[in-house]
Parts: sequence; C-alpha cells; structure tokens
Amino acid sequence: MPKVCITLVRSVIGRPRTQRACVQSLGLRKLNQSRVIEAHPAVMGNVRKVCHLVKVEELKGGDK
Repeated sequence: MPKVCITLVRSVIGRPRTQRACVQSLGLRKLNQSRVIEAHPAVMGNVRKVCHLVKVEELKGGDK
C-alpha cells in the first residue's frame, strides 16, 4: 500500500466533535505534528473529512 504523511496545520478548537474525532483517529494531537500511515480507504475517508485542517503528502517508493 502507498504511504502518506499527514500533518495537522490548523487547530481543532471550535470544530465539531466528529472532526476532532477524525483528527484523533489519524493519531494527530498537536499542531504541526506529522504521521506516516498507509493510505487505505478508511484513512483516506478520515482525511477527506478534515482536509481543511491537514496537509497530505504522498510518499514515494523507498521512504519510511
């Protein structure tokens, strides 16, 4: 599976509870925190829901 690097770039303060839960399920807690995770459909669905709060970078071949 391809991997993506997801970075939280906007605060979740004042956002609906469902959006805060999506950010937390992606493993992000603080601003500018990044996670590298596999891009399967469940993860990408969460990313789409909070696309205005995160930055997504697709990682190429040998990156970990």
